[in-house]
Amino acid sequence: MSGNVMKYLVRVSVMLLLISSCLTGQDSAQQPPSPKNPVEDYSGMYAFLQDGEFVQVTVEDAGRVTGFVSRYGDLESDRGAFLDQFFKTGKLDGKKLSFTTDTVHGVWYDFKGAVERGEGKNVGDEAYYVLKGTLVQYSTDANKKTLAKSREVSFKSFPQDFGTGPEKRD
Repeated sequence: MSGNVMKYLVRVSVMLLLISSCLTGQDSAQQPPSPKNPVEDYSGMYAFLQDGEFVQVTVEDAGRVTGFVSRYGDLESDRGAFLDQFFKTGKLDGKKLSFTTDTVHGVWYDFKGAVERGEGKNVGDEAYYVLKGTLVQYSTDANKKTLAKSREVSFKSFPQDFGTGPEKRD
């Protein structure tokens, strides 16, 4: 396997381990009761522009959104390196989602769109939710000139494993 693929697999494994350890550490007896009309939780991982790249979206209280974009560098200095760009700002208003990333190596992203139901049949299926909207990639060149590249995108949610725990053995 190439070094970049191995690094990617290690990163994803570590993230999944951290997420699962956080989830198993929660005590369900101390959780507040569910609201009468629960709001859909769009938190999760979504595909990004290329295979192996993704967006992690976490919906918090009052429509605040945190997360990051993990992508491969495309400049001569970082080509093939895996880069994480955390959200500088993020907001969810109903189904309208927007976020702007921090700048890494002179590049940042701005997304404005909506969360829609995708082709996935059940919660946790791939593409159960889809982020559809406009993504603008900004880049600053050596002369400090900012360039913008806008495109319509559709980011499908990754499948989620809602495992019920280890199976009982006789």
